[in-house]
Amino acid sequence: MTSNFRPTAIQFLTTLPESLKRAFDATATWVTQLSWWKFFLFAILMLAAGGITQSMLFSSSHTRVVSDDSGSRHARNKSRALGDNDTEVQIDQSGIHIRKNKSGSVPAPDEADPATPTPPTPPVPAPPHPVTQGPTATLKNDEVHITLPPGVGKEVQDAISEAVDDAAAQKVETYREKSSEWFMNFVLLLVLGLFGTKALVGGKKRAEAEAAAANTIAEREAMQRQVTEAKMQMMQAQVEPHFLFNTLASVEYLIETDPPRASRMQRSLIQYLRAVLPQMRENAPITNLGREVDMVRAYLDLLKMRMEERLIVDCRIPDGLRSAAFPPMMLQSLVENAIKHGLECKPEGGSLTLSAEIADNKLRVTVADTGMGFGAVPSDGTGLGLQNIRERLKLLHGGAGELIIAPNKPSGVLATIEVPYQLAR
Repeated sequence: MTSNFRPTAIQFLTTLPESLKRAFDATATWVTQLSWWKFFLFAILMLAAGGITQSMLFSSSHTRVVSDDSGSRHARNKSRALGDNDTEVQIDQSGIHIRKNKSGSVPAPDEADPATPTPPTPPVPAPPHPVTQGPTATLKNDEVHITLPPGVGKEVQDAISEAVDDAAAQKVETYREKSSEWFMNFVLLLVLGLFGTKALVGGKKRAEAEAAAANTIAEREAMQRQVTEAKMQMMQAQVEPHFLFNTLASVEYLIETDPPRASRMQRSLIQYLRAVLPQMRENAPITNLGREVDMVRAYLDLLKMRMEERLIVDCRIPDGLRSAAFPPMMLQSLVENAIKHGLECKPEGGSLTLSAEIADNKLRVTVADTGMGFGAVPSDGTGLGLQNIRERLKLLHGGAGELIIAPNKPSGVLATIEVPYQLAR
């Protein structure tokens, strides 16, 4: 049993500090989460509960000395023995007996040496009449016997019994008062300890809680940013320059009919692909307006060679705005829509104007065409171009980014993208 108890005790002592630390941390966290008025309310309730518990456990009304006549008679009839380790004093109805204990220096008669003769016991004279007899003392076998009158012996015995009972009751009362005082002191120290914990450790716990909340928010924002970038990359991948197929078909036709013109168109196509392919591979959420304008110009040069005089291009992009931040491939999508749904299907063609300005601390880029107008010709596409632009603007800028579609006068469509003005990195 001892061999099993020792490892258990060692394990308990080993885990005790960690358990106390966890309990303190849990208590400190709970206290610091309480507001000050809740804490003071809890302290008042705790002191009130301590006072009620003190009155219930340590009240003097629960300590009573019960006595009756039979108990008194029984206490009077039995002898009372007092003394220390060496001497014993016994009081009964016959008087007072004072004797040495067996552990004392004087041996008792039954423990004396058998070879030593026992001195004869002097006869005890018969007591005279109780009324006239006074206290007498006799010595017998190392015992002093003081004979008292019956009435006096009873009074002495009762007085000593009452004194002993009073001393015991007083000792119990003293213990009760000390226990009550210690209990209330413990409650006060506990309340003060909780107050000190809230005042001193509260700042640290709040800082740790705020740091944990900030880390959680940062992780959540990082995840949202990754999801946003993934969505933008997916939407950007859906931008399909459909004109490439038409351009390649035009190059093939011109090779047979007009080889020099086919060669110029092929060089323009190569120039356009060199500008647009790196942009599509990077999948960057933000680029600059100048880079987007250069791609659109290369694209419009190809279209102008195919549409010839049916397409008039006017670019009004100030050089000071070329460094402004702008989402990639959005201007390309607006120009493609203007060509495909407005100008390409119009027999006489029309003009396409690119402009940019700053208004209300926002960069406003507009693509205006004089084509058939928005919705005039049924579309055979997927309809995802403008929807993707709106969703990408919402992911990038929230409510600060906007796509505005309006009719152009006398004909055509005005497509405007507004984003917060800032310089590209």
